[in-house]
Amino acid sequence: MSNIQINPYNFAAAGGVGGWVELGRTTLGSAGDTISVGSLPDKLYLMFLCYNTATGGDAIQRVQLNSDTANNYARRNDWNGGGDSTAVNQAYMTQNNYSLTLPTFSVGYLSNISTKEKLMISSSNGQNTVGAGTAPNRSESVGKWANTSNAISEVTIYNSEGGSFDTGSELVVLGYDPTDTHTSGGFWEELASVDLSGGAATNIDSGTITAKKYLWFQFYGDAITSSNSIRVTFNGDTGSNYADRSSQNGGAEDVNVNTANMQMTLSTHTTPSFITCFAINNSANEKLVMNYSIDQNTGGDGTAPTRVEGVHKWSCEPCQITSINFKTSGGANLGTNTKLKVWGSN
Repeated sequence: MSNIQINPYNFAAAGGVGGWVELGRTTLGSAGDTISVGSLPDKLYLMFLCYNTATGGDAIQRVQLNSDTANNYARRNDWNGGGDSTAVNQAYMTQNNYSLTLPTFSVGYLSNISTKEKLMISSSNGQNTVGAGTAPNRSESVGKWANTSNAISEVTIYNSEGGSFDTGSELVVLGYDPTDTHTSGGFWEELASVDLSGGAATNIDSGTITAKKYLWFQFYGDAITSSNSIRVTFNGDTGSNYADRSSQNGGAEDVNVNTANMQMTLSTHTTPSFITCFAINNSANEKLVMNYSIDQNTGGDGTAPTRVEGVHKWSCEPCQITSINFKTSGGANLGTNTKLKVWGSN
């Protein structure tokens, strides 16, 4: 996959072109069971961000493409580390496989070659009960639309439960194509880019950033002087206002509530790590975060790296994330090649 796909802000490099652009969005002005974005131009890759609250009962995020409601989909899901469940000949793909009355934030990707089946990867964070005393719910999903005749021109999130998506629920669809030549107008705006080139330290801080509704931040942690894990706090808050749920290497869920930070890596390590996170940053609700982490482990091709998938929440409302701090769990120093970059968009 092109490096532009990995880097959400491609314009940073001199002469850089292309990058994710917003193709459309729908924000509900009243409660309803569908959120659709249509009339999409033909882009090779699509990314979608969905945030919903529910009213009148539970709601769940299902995905359909091009208004196809026939049994042309298949999916595989994991919920809270409970193991994969599969379904074939379905009328939808599943964005998450839990229904909640409380907010859910999801990020998904779609491949979009007209003559090939359309493939989806998505992750979801379901807030669960308000407060840091309850961990959020985690869902990892893949799906396919068995259509080999058409490019995707419409993405629909629909609800099949007894409640409805509440006012303000939103779907944003982004697109990227290697042939794109635009040099401005990208969706993701760079908010911070910092490093430890000035000297090793126990933490790296974004500094004050402009509050944005959607955040994407990436951390590369250079070698640590002694075995520690990586933690994150927002806005300098070290109170017991965080909760998370994570899995390492596909193992049992690690659940933490009323904590002073969010765990990005679970086991302690001294080797480099790379972490990418998405967050929904609405002032009125808890801040929901998803992370994907890799720890290099022992150098060389004889040892596999360690992976972590996690969901987190920061119980702070009303407020917005205006600074991000990555730190070691026990006060060990991060190396001078450590970097933190933050992008955002409304």
